[in-house]
Amino acid sequence: MTGRAAYGAVDYRAIAEEFGTPCYVYRAEELERSFREARRVVGDATRIYYSLKSNPNLSVYAVLRGAGAMAEVSSLAELRTVLACGTGPDDILFLGPGKSRREIVACLEAGVRLVVESLDELDLIEWEATRLGTTCRALLRVNPGFRGKGSGLTMGGAPRQFGIDQAQLEHFLGLGERAPHVRLEGVHAYMGTRILAADAIVENTRAILSLAESVARAQRFDLAIVDVGGGWGVPYFENETPLDLDALRAGMRPLLDDFARRNADTVTAIELGRFLSGPAGTYVTRVRYVKTSVGQSFAIADGGTNHHMAAVGIGSFVKRNFPVALLDGEGGENGEWTVTGPLCTPNDVLVKAAVLPRLRPGDLLGVRMSGAYGASASPGMFLSHGYPAEVLVRDGRAELIAEADTPERILGRQRLVSIAMPPPITARHADAESIGRAGIHPTAPEVLS
Repeated sequence: MTGRAAYGAVDYRAIAEEFGTPCYVYRAEELERSFREARRVVGDATRIYYSLKSNPNLSVYAVLRGAGAMAEVSSLAELRTVLACGTGPDDILFLGPGKSRREIVACLEAGVRLVVESLDELDLIEWEATRLGTTCRALLRVNPGFRGKGSGLTMGGAPRQFGIDQAQLEHFLGLGERAPHVRLEGVHAYMGTRILAADAIVENTRAILSLAESVARAQRFDLAIVDVGGGWGVPYFENETPLDLDALRAGMRPLLDDFARRNADTVTAIELGRFLSGPAGTYVTRVRYVKTSVGQSFAIADGGTNHHMAAVGIGSFVKRNFPVALLDGEGGENGEWTVTGPLCTPNDVLVKAAVLPRLRPGDLLGVRMSGAYGASASPGMFLSHGYPAEVLVRDGRAELIAEADTPERILGRQRLVSIAMPPPITARHADAESIGRAGIHPTAPEVLS
């Protein structure tokens, strides 16, 4: 969507005046609506884990937790986020290919399930569980021998840092004996992301469920849980069709019900990130200057790809625009506008040749579908601008849920080196001997200027 639009009951002008720009604005009702849609597709028996990597804000997760979401985390900070919201260990999965010893210990101490992604990691978990005198509940992440369908980014069926190859699991039998303090309870697989074809998700799920049964038989453990991943997409770009949730429900329900009949004691689970958080967010930025260059109209805004790297195009070779709208301004006749941020790089382009009303300094622009992989996946410290504020809106009421960085905060994290520095060399006080000791050639007067 381009042009001018109001979006729900959000007063973006008031938010910009109170909290400043640029900022991210999330709508609680939209988060809850997305969760209800997912629940309608998979039914009440399947667990829905929210992938915090898509948006790790404490309050965003709290809204989804209140709606019924469990938590999939991949760092110590994310683990502490969900624990701070009162999430019990049975409702948390910790995954990631490079877990630190500290993260593993934190999971063991909290009783959180770990998703094992390599044999080396399995050995480290066993060592730490033995040292602590505890048992780790774990899932095996499998890198399938087949490729997933319909994904913008394939995560399985090829050489990957994620998971243990299916062929290796068929060869390295007896993992339970190898790690007696690790209780294998399930299988996890993830085939890809940004999938907008319902039939592809159904077929990926079918293949993963069959894979899980095979792995559990080969490794001789009771299959308590199968995490079939997620990858449900949302439409970012023109000509993208939203995921057909009715078709997805029609394909998923019989598949899950049939699996449940064969495995009465096994829980199924999915993990969703951008599908839950993406539609709820708007990146709000204010136009500072407008100009023309070689016949093109530019609006230079106070925020750019330092806060919204996903808007560059999410891996596309051709720049495609996220939906953008004029949130507050006088408007006027539509034209093509390229909106850039304040960065000293030509890559700082939020939208290119987007159809928008006439823009003026002071206008507010909103980049829609920005609730996932926004500030958290962007180079916020480029040029030391820092990260933006984040705001949550419920029933028209806005509340600050993350403070914007300031120069004081950015500098406050830094430390001036305590090692004695050589005194500055000036043209007035330097002589040839001291210049030579400093490693500067005395015949190069420009270094003294």
